[in-house]
Amino acid sequence: MSADELGFGYDDLRPQSLGFIIVNSYCKLNRPVRLGEAVTVETWPLPPRHVFFERDYRISVGREEVASVASRWCLVDLNNFSLLTPERMGEAHARCPYRAEKATEPPSWKIPRIRNAREMYRMTVANSHCDHYFHANNARYADFFFDCFTMDELSGLEVSAFQIAYLKQAKEGTELLLVREDTDDGALCEVRCGEETLSQFRVWFRKKGEQA
Repeated sequence: MSADELGFGYDDLRPQSLGFIIVNSYCKLNRPVRLGEAVTVETWPLPPRHVFFERDYRISVGREEVASVASRWCLVDLNNFSLLTPERMGEAHARCPYRAEKATEPPSWKIPRIRNAREMYRMTVANSHCDHYFHANNARYADFFFDCFTMDELSGLEVSAFQIAYLKQAKEGTELLLVREDTDDGALCEVRCGEETLSQFRVWFRKKGEQA
């Protein structure tokens, strides 16, 4: 909705064969949102840096900030998925009211690679997983990764933060392998296809009831 208002939403870019692809996301959770609570989401674009477009989000219940998100995107030519600079958006970039304020920031945008992988499950990308680019929707990857944990494992824990890196896209019919390696404060997971790693995930946990 924000991108639409600023003149570089899907309907604005698609006729030019342009689109935004998410590269990284980081979410810090101060506390769980409870059933029935009304949330307010605020979002804004930060000044682009070469081929990276950053967008942050702040999620509140009343005046209490319950979560914050940082994300990085790339503008691509949909004909060949080459990376483009902000100037390619023309007037929409020139008049965009970019805001330098950060809602949150990960310890590092680089997620460590898994060394001792433990297979969790396998799946095939289905039609319902795909977006309008005909690839597995990046918004579904958090679900894929959290399915690496059982309800029993998570029963005494809360997610304090998680991070996803999107490396390569998966088309319908692609067979995916989900692997995991536990860390002192959470876990690392990866989506693999053959010898390739398509996406990485890092999660931090705290015991239920602990302060953020």
